[in-house]
Amino acid sequence: MKRIKMGCTTLSIPAMALGIMRMNQKSVPEAQVAIQAAYDAGINFIDSADIYGGGKSEEIFGQAFSQMQIKREEMFIQSKTGIVPGKRYDFSKEHILHSVDEILERMQLDYLDSLVLHRPDALMDPEEVAEAFDQLQAAGKVRFFGVSNFDTAQFKLLQSCLSQRLMFNQLQFSLKHTGMIDFGMHMNMVDKPSVDRDSQFLDYARLHKVTVQAWSPFQYGMFEGTFIDNDGFPKLNQELQKLADKYEVGKNAIAAAWILRYPANIQMLVGSMNPQHIRDSAKGAKIRLTRQEWYDLYLAAGNYLP
Repeated sequence: MKRIKMGCTTLSIPAMALGIMRMNQKSVPEAQVAIQAAYDAGINFIDSADIYGGGKSEEIFGQAFSQMQIKREEMFIQSKTGIVPGKRYDFSKEHILHSVDEILERMQLDYLDSLVLHRPDALMDPEEVAEAFDQLQAAGKVRFFGVSNFDTAQFKLLQSCLSQRLMFNQLQFSLKHTGMIDFGMHMNMVDKPSVDRDSQFLDYARLHKVTVQAWSPFQYGMFEGTFIDNDGFPKLNQELQKLADKYEVGKNAIAAAWILRYPANIQMLVGSMNPQHIRDSAKGAKIRLTRQEWYDLYLAAGNYLP
């Protein structure tokens, strides 16, 4: 598994993480198979959130992981907080501290390697978040911190009040979600792709050594479904298959390789609980697409160059 530097540190993490959003749909033995498949492929990074499965995903993970032979220190375990489903976003100190305690209990852990704030809270008080982070770090409950779906200004505002460096920003990025790079190639144009909806965060991340975590790497839209083997995207799947045949892997690996080819210190989040899909996706970290192959996929996904 390809390794990358975590944020501004010298610590190395795998270029892929296993997202456990769907682990609530699995039994404990099935969850163990998924975790082991990821670990054997070099993916020793877990990404969770307190809202996944209403907390059940973390419960299943905790039960599964506690019975496995993998040592805790061999895994980097991350969770997210800040969304109260259907009600509000909540970055209050009280909510953050309480959520972490509940996460640790569900996952049967003494600490999280990383805590990520899950989508921006319009009522965020950066100083209050800073107090929560300081308390969690001092208590040994969280080692590192990050955010999810923050634009550049929001990221900079929060960072200005923290004693810790923010390591991560989770952003949607895939062959069918390319807005973060479209506008750069359509600079000085008046067409739809020229609109910057992401405040140039990829460039900011490269300048300031922030690890971008790409979520929904095989999805189109928000959660409409996967574009892999989807009849609605024949040209893209034809191109994926052509390269899959060349590199002797599956389509997931090629779609993953496309994301990791972009030079922005990206870590891709694999959300599948299917061991075969996990193993195939992991193979993408070993593939370095040529420039033409990367652009051929970009164009096959429905994009165009000015």
